[in-house]
Amino acid sequence: MNKLTVFIYLFTTINSFYKDPGDKYITDNGLVSFFSYTNAVHIEAENNKVYSTIDLSKNEIIISMPMDNFVFKNRLMCQHFNKSYIESDLYPKATFKGTISSFDITNNGYNFQIIKGKLTLREVTKEIEIKTKIERIEGTYILTGKFDLRISDFEINIPPLLAHNIAKTISVKFRFEYQPYET
Repeated sequence: MNKLTVFIYLFTTINSFYKDPGDKYITDNGLVSFFSYTNAVHIEAENNKVYSTIDLSKNEIIISMPMDNFVFKNRLMCQHFNKSYIESDLYPKATFKGTISSFDITNNGYNFQIIKGKLTLREVTKEIEIKTKIERIEGTYILTGKFDLRISDFEINIPPLLAHNIAKTISVKFRFEYQPYET
């Protein structure tokens, strides 16, 4: 075999060895939780019905989160969240669309990457950056991280009488476990 043929053979063999069987991954049970801490009240909720896809060929991530799926310890907190603050009947979901910076699909184990994108909540869109841990385990990808959101950035109105019960900045955590998308 000539050198060019050997080079082409090695290149295609190595490339197919490292490339995942598909470029698209999906989850429909991603977990997003938030925590509001004040001296008066601690508010916690989680939503484990968050839909997300990642396209590794484009380093893109899309997230769609139904707002009325958050579970609270206190039913009254859930009602206030959905009716008064988020108004989930008017704004039923939050979305995020972004890109994963310099993501290397051949890297086994884990690494940290910055995800930049646009978060839309209550029809207000803000650009955010999130430091994210990305793990590759046996054909799946797990993305975890946390970030802070300011309530005022998304035009959420808190009545003055209740302002001492809700933090101005909310801590958000997430965990998405993606499986290969099969058509």
